[in-house]
Amino acid sequence: MKSEEQIKSGMKEDSNPVFDMETRLTQDDHQSLRLWLRMLSCTVMIEGEIRSRLRSEFGITLPRFDLMAQLERHPEGLRMGELSKRMMVTGGNITGITDQLEQEKLVTRVADLKDRRAYSVKLTPAGRRAFKRMAAVHEAWIADMFSGLQTEQKSKLFELLSQVKTHLHEPGVDGIADNNTDNLKQEQ
Repeated sequence: MKSEEQIKSGMKEDSNPVFDMETRLTQDDHQSLRLWLRMLSCTVMIEGEIRSRLRSEFGITLPRFDLMAQLERHPEGLRMGELSKRMMVTGGNITGITDQLEQEKLVTRVADLKDRRAYSVKLTPAGRRAFKRMAAVHEAWIADMFSGLQTEQKSKLFELLSQVKTHLHEPGVDGIADNNTDNLKQEQ
């Protein structure tokens, strides 16, 4: 039989305890704080696993994979500034990632016909093939990580998180929507 602690944390009876951010909370802590910490710890665990698998399986970092994913969605290419916005990192980070991928012949820089000072970045044919292979494996990893949930549970969780996201984008929600825009502007 599960202990009260196991029931509250969602632990299985035979599993080792998982110490994460929310285990530090007490009954007096607010439910919203507990929920946020649970979501954060799940995100950190999944991201860490994906980072590790990408590096060991393909010798690539998560930021390089993410940049290639952006370019896969835009075969015509994206300007460096647009990549920076989409990935929410500085232009310097995009330049470094692009340099690495260009050395490996996975992306190419193309001069912008409208502005000779600007460049677009595109996947090369080799980059498209490599990304297609990595993306299929990546998707299988994600499916495996969420295999503990039934289809209906995944749909419900997606619906609930969509409601949270919509609420956070509403103007005036403690300035969250405004702060996100300000943060993006500062990083460019």
